[in-house]
Amino acid sequence: MTKFTERALLAAILIAYLVLAAGYALRVPAWLAPDEPAHYHYIAQVAQSGCCPVIEAGDWDQAVLSALTASDFAPESLDRFDSLQYEDHQPPLYYLLASPVFHLTGGSLAALRLFTALIGAGVVIAAYAVGRALLPDQPQIALGAAALVAFVPQHVHILASVNNDALAELVVGWALWAGVRHLKSGSPSPWLLGVLVGIGLLTKVSTLFLVGLIPLAILLRQGRSGGLRRAFTALALFAVPALLLGGVWWMRNVGVYGFPDLFGLRAHDAVVIGQPRTADLIARVGIGEYLRQIVTTTFQSFWGQFGWMELALPAWAYGLIGAFLALALIGLAVLILRRRRTWRQTPRETVLAWAGMGAALLLALAQFAYYNLSFQQFQGRYLYPGLIPLALFAAAGIDALRGQWAARAPVWLTPALIGWLAALTLFLLWRVVPGLAG
Repeated sequence: MTKFTERALLAAILIAYLVLAAGYALRVPAWLAPDEPAHYHYIAQVAQSGCCPVIEAGDWDQAVLSALTASDFAPESLDRFDSLQYEDHQPPLYYLLASPVFHLTGGSLAALRLFTALIGAGVVIAAYAVGRALLPDQPQIALGAAALVAFVPQHVHILASVNNDALAELVVGWALWAGVRHLKSGSPSPWLLGVLVGIGLLTKVSTLFLVGLIPLAILLRQGRSGGLRRAFTALALFAVPALLLGGVWWMRNVGVYGFPDLFGLRAHDAVVIGQPRTADLIARVGIGEYLRQIVTTTFQSFWGQFGWMELALPAWAYGLIGAFLALALIGLAVLILRRRRTWRQTPRETVLAWAGMGAALLLALAQFAYYNLSFQQFQGRYLYPGLIPLALFAAAGIDALRGQWAARAPVWLTPALIGWLAALTLFLLWRVVPGLAG
C-alpha cells in the first residue's frame, strides 16, 4: 500500500465518521442519549459558577428520571429537569473543556454534541496510531481498526452526545499508543506517560486501569535495557506527574466527601437511591436468567441500542454483526495457526505489545464486571475503554482471512471489509433513529 493510498483511506474514514457523527448529533432528539442531561448540567454549572460541583442528595430522583425518559423528555414534563445532576462526582476535565463552548453558544446542546464528536475523531486517529505502532509494516490493520472504531453504530451515538466518554477514550487511545512506542523504543519518556495517565485520572475513573498497565510497559522495557535502579527511576518519573495530576482531584474529593472517598464514588452511591441493583435482580430472576440478560443486553447495547437503551437495532443487524465477529474470530485462529511455526522469530517487543492489548481488553471487561457487582448496568458503552484493542484484534483477523482466501487481493480490502459498518450506521441514522422521537 502506498503512502498516498494509506493517507487517502484514513482521510476517508475520518470524513465518513465526522459526517455520521454530525448526523447523530443533530438527528437524535434532545436528551435521548444515556445520562446526557446530567452531563449537560455539570457543564452548565462549571460555565456559570466555576469548578467544581458537588454531588449531594436530590441530584438523583429515580421517579423523576423514569417519568422524563418515559415521556422522551417532552417539554411539558421538564419542570424537574434541572434536578438531574447525578454526574457531579465526575472528574472535571471534559466539563472544563466544554464550558467555553457552552458560553459561546448560549448552552446549545447541538454545539456541545458536535464538540464531543470532534473529540471522537481523535479516538479514531488514536486507533490508527496504535495499529501503526504495533505493526508498522501492515497499515491495513491500523486502518481496519480505525474503521471499526469509527463506525460501530452505538459508539457513534455515544461520541455524538454530551458525556465524558469520548475524552476518556481519547486519553486511553493515546496512552496505549505511547505505551507501545515506549515498549518498542523507549520513547516517549516515562514522564510523558505519567502525564497521559494523570490526564486520564482527571477525566474519568474508567481510565484507572492505565495506572497498572502503563507501568508494566515501563518495567518490561527497563527489564530489557537496564537494571533495578534504572527501572525504579523510570517508575518514579512516571509516578510523579500521574500522582500530582490525579492527586489534585483526589485531595479535593477527600476534602469534600471525606476519606477514603478519593473518587467521589461513595458519595455517588449514597445519592443514587433507587438505581437498579444487581442483587435485587438476581433475587428476582435467578442467576441463570441474570447471566442471560447481562450477556444479551451488553452485546446488543455495545453495537447499537439507542436512546436510554430503549431502541434496539433490527434483528438482522445483530445477525450481520454476529457473522462479522465470527469471521474475525476464524481469521484470528487462522493467523495463530499460520504464525505458530514462526512465533519465536517475532520480535519480543511486538509479542509483549499484543499481550498488552489483550490485557487492556481484559481490564476493561474487569471494570465492567466490577461495576455490575453493585449496580445493574448492562450498557455496552462501559466496555469502550477496550474498544481499540478489540478493533485491532478484529482487524488482524479480517486481514488474515483476506490473505488466506484472496492472497492477491489488495491490502486495502481489509479496511473496506470492516467499513461496511459505515453503511449500517448511516442506514440506522435515517431509518431507526427517528423512532426515538415516537
